[in-house]
Amino acid sequence: MNIVAKFQETAYSVLPVMAIVLFLGLFVAPMEKTLLVRFCTGGLFLIAGLTVFLLGVDLGIQPMGERCGAALTRRRSLLLLLAAAAAIGFVVTAAEPDIQVFGNQVTNVFPSVSKKGLVLSIAGGVGFFMMVGIARTVLGLSIKGTLFLSYTFLFIAASFLPSSFVAISFDAGGATTGPMTVPFIMALGLGVSSVRADGEGGFGLTGVASIGPVLAVMLYSLFAPSAAPDAGTAAEVAETITTGTVLKEAFREAVTSILPLFSLLVAFQFLLLRMTGRQFVRIVIGFVYALFGLTILLFGVNSGFMQAGSALGEALGANAFTHGGAWYAVLLATGLAFGAVIVCAEPAVWVLSEQVEQVSGGAIRRRMLLFFLATGTAIAIVLAMLRAVLGFPIAWILVPGYVLAMVLLFLAPPLFVGIAFDSGGVASGPLTSTFILSFTLGAASGGAGGSDSFGVIALVAMMPLIAIQ
Repeated sequence: MNIVAKFQETAYSVLPVMAIVLFLGLFVAPMEKTLLVRFCTGGLFLIAGLTVFLLGVDLGIQPMGERCGAALTRRRSLLLLLAAAAAIGFVVTAAEPDIQVFGNQVTNVFPSVSKKGLVLSIAGGVGFFMMVGIARTVLGLSIKGTLFLSYTFLFIAASFLPSSFVAISFDAGGATTGPMTVPFIMALGLGVSSVRADGEGGFGLTGVASIGPVLAVMLYSLFAPSAAPDAGTAAEVAETITTGTVLKEAFREAVTSILPLFSLLVAFQFLLLRMTGRQFVRIVIGFVYALFGLTILLFGVNSGFMQAGSALGEALGANAFTHGGAWYAVLLATGLAFGAVIVCAEPAVWVLSEQVEQVSGGAIRRRMLLFFLATGTAIAIVLAMLRAVLGFPIAWILVPGYVLAMVLLFLAPPLFVGIAFDSGGVASGPLTSTFILSFTLGAASGGAGGSDSFGVIALVAMMPLIAIQ
């Protein structure tokens, strides 16, 4: 896809969110004009950065994933396949922009938590469960049994954790699978599944891989310092992100994200891929685009986009908590509107929906899949808004939600089970991890939820399991 088409796709996704914020910030919950200007500027940088980044994914990152999946499958060595899956899962996750932003969000609210430790834990969890997912496919184990046992274990483990880390753990599972991770995971899953007629169409690996970060963060919480939220509001915390040289920090984070993945490319080129010089140069150019785009994207996110989300959420949450009535309706309607448009803005959702339509031979239409995803995401964000203002435990939503998902798991065909759990992984991407999470934290600090009210990504990741099945 050319850069003009990419720009149009990204602009159509982000501009509705910007329009909603501007309307509310000007006429419903007035915000400082300076902040609105910074929000608009940050939004434009986000559109430009995401456009260039996605172009880099198409040119370099996705072809690399497809080539690795095909080459590893042809070797027919389970040990090599599992080792490569673990390495790819770890490196690609560490390079995922969603994880970098999510790490910033967590450490801004919980200063005692190490971002590096959190990111490495998440990446390790993805790597390990990539091995589990690949081994399951090769050995022909049931996708339903694997998911049921895994989530049963997760909820047993969650009962022993501090409440603040339960939400963060499930958020990590949703934030992991973004535009950089999904092409790799899906390419490997489809490549391995191509040698088996299992009725799953190669889907399900993303859903299994998403379990890893949840468990990894749970384990990390046992060794991390006590996570006490910062006393400041979410808006004040978000404001501190912009101090210093934002562009320099964005470039540093982008290099930190891309460099390990590029090193993996070089190693695979000599050991496995053996591409021609022209093919290799084309992929390298894609990596350059991805680096440049990620730098712009992170700069836009940290220079005003998230801060406006925090401020708007705090204003609406405070009014709903203080005055109730119509303000509750405004807050919930805003969450519903954001949910309806945000999932269609996530680049990983487009990757998955296109793959579903292709693999199913057009039997599962992209528009129908997006409709159910948008409906589920809208409900998820409304529930997150209610929790942010009222402050009830996230378990009140997660437990019945996942119980329903597990019941549906045994009723739905295996193909739809794989698609549903993959959809849960990809529904929360850059916009959810940046703007929606900031908006929810702002609403929580303005209401009764407190500044540690994480969980919106977890809910966005849960609802597609129900909606698709």
